[in-house]
Amino acid sequence: MPSLANITVKKNDGTTDIVWTGIVPSSGDKTPAVWRSLTIGATPGVRPEFRVVSESNAAGTARRVKSSINWPSSVVDANGRPVVLDKCSGSSLFTVAQNMTDTEINEFVSQYANLLASVLHKDMCKAGYAAS
Repeated sequence: MPSLANITVKKNDGTTDIVWTGIVPSSGDKTPAVWRSLTIGATPGVRPEFRVVSESNAAGTARRVKSSINWPSSVVDANGRPVVLDKCSGSSLFTVAQNMTDTEINEFVSQYANLLASVLHKDMCKAGYAAS
């Protein structure tokens, strides 16, 4: 089982590294692990947050791993307090059958994650439209 660690990703410029800081490890099924980008926002309530939660399906034949992100847009109000105006969000659900080989599972997870990280997928999400 992986241990909570900081996650480093590239910013939109493709060059600059951003560290997502591990805030809370999962304590078990249905309890999320939480990361925040501490480089954005002055308070936790206006910082982007990434969560990952896992559990078995009802039959116990597969593990589900759901990730989600909330990315708030905020301003400072007249009293100097940060206020969330809106947010972007995203989620992904991996369902991993427990009767497949490690090789099959590894290939599925790697290819799916790489598809999500592909330039075309990023462009579709930025535009808000599927490729035509």
